[in-house]
Amino acid sequence: MRIALVVSQYHDFVTSRLEAGARAALKEAGVPDAGVIAFAVPGAYELAQAAHRLASTMEWQGIVCLGCLIRGETPHFDYIAHAASNGIMRASQETGVPVGFGLLTTNTAEEALARAGDGPSNKGREAAAAVLAMIALYERIDRR
Repeated sequence: MRIALVVSQYHDFVTSRLEAGARAALKEAGVPDAGVIAFAVPGAYELAQAAHRLASTMEWQGIVCLGCLIRGETPHFDYIAHAASNGIMRASQETGVPVGFGLLTTNTAEEALARAGDGPSNKGREAAAAVLAMIALYERIDRR
C-alpha cells in the first residue's frame, strides 16, 4: 500500500506533529514505512493542489492532507479555510482516490497544539485512519 502525506510547512510546529500522528496510525495499521511518502507544500492553500496532482497519477491508494490555519485579524483565514476544504474534497471526488482532511482551523496556536498532541486525539492520526477506512470501503464497493 502506498499513502501520500501532503504536509503544509506553514505552522510547522503544529504540522510536524500532525505528520507524526498520521505516520503512527499508518504504521499501527500495517502500512510499511517505505509505503508512506511525505510531500511538503508551502501552506494550506496548496494542500488541495498537491493532493489532486498526486491522486491523478493513480499511484497512491490514499492521500492525507495535513495543515494548520490559525485565525488572524483579517478575513484571510476564512478564504483559505474555505478554498482548502473545498479543494481537498474535490481532489477526492474528481479522482476517486480517498483524500483525508487533516487541516486544523483554530483560533489560537494553543488550540492547534491541543489537536496535534500525542495519542488518539491527534487530528493527523484521525485523518490517516479515515483514509484507511475509505480505502477499505472503496475496495468493498468495487468487489460488489
